[in-house]
Amino acid sequence: MELVLKEIAANVALGAELVSVICIAVGAVTAIVKAISALAGRRMHIRRVRREVWMSFAVWIIFALEFALGADIVRSAIAPTWSDIGQLAAIAVIRTGLNYFLEKDLEDFAPGEAATAEVGPPQ
Repeated sequence: MELVLKEIAANVALGAELVSVICIAVGAVTAIVKAISALAGRRMHIRRVRREVWMSFAVWIIFALEFALGADIVRSAIAPTWSDIGQLAAIAVIRTGLNYFLEKDLEDFAPGEAATAEVGPPQ
């Protein structure tokens, strides 16, 4: 039974990691398209373009970090060893720290704009 649960957890974790990779890819493509269209149209100042591109990509990275952390939790949820728990704790601290500081930068960079649907993933 434990082997079946581990196999299911591995597949769920793989799916969450796939979603994480897709989020980063979508964020990168979105950021590149925004940068090219803004610079080609010369409709904005370069600093504002950089801010919008960064904010757009940052939101997708935060989204990807959440899925990556979820994948790690699922992967080690079934009969973990102490080594697995230690590795998960280290990964969780690093990813949570990255997520926290990235969200804090988003809020500091443009208060109130970080939550807009324009720069975030589709809802």
